[in-house]
Amino acid sequence: MKPRFLLVISALLFIASVGFFLTGRPKLAADSPVLLREIQKLNELVSVKYSIQKVIGIEEQKRPVGMEKILLITQAQVLAGIDLSQLKSSNIIMGKDKSRLIQLPPAQILHIVLNEKETKVWDHQITWWTPWVPYNPELESRARQAAIEATRKAALDMGILKEAEKNARTSIRALLEAAGITQISFNPPS
Repeated sequence: MKPRFLLVISALLFIASVGFFLTGRPKLAADSPVLLREIQKLNELVSVKYSIQKVIGIEEQKRPVGMEKILLITQAQVLAGIDLSQLKSSNIIMGKDKSRLIQLPPAQILHIVLNEKETKVWDHQITWWTPWVPYNPELESRARQAAIEATRKAALDMGILKEAEKNARTSIRALLEAAGITQISFNPPS
């Protein structure tokens, strides 16, 4: 619940700052190229952030006998949103009634960042009957890669893309309404 509260507060602060920034400025021209430039200035619009904890275990068989195991506990931040640099002028359609139809690029996971302070090797061992077998220095790196992939899958399963798209639409609508454009609708990406 805490990440959603922080997201709502962040969105409100963003909307308030955009409104404050745009007051006193001349209203935007309502044509598509100007709208396109203003929206593209946002670049990667991160509209949702999840914090996900994962426990990853990897085992590796040793030769001639034995096994090495590692147990990694990770904490990661998953940032999702819309890459607005992909927006083209053909994605903004002006209606005769001064309405705007905007076709946004699909939401995507933009970044996954492991929190190094919270990521720990909980256990790393080699079978007790083969103490002469050396540790594999790459095993922890493989566990971290597996943790990133497991985090990505967990975020997708939790519906991060749907939430990111909804929040991005809300943010863009607020930006355009603050600029004086009130009739806005969105089409799903093709």
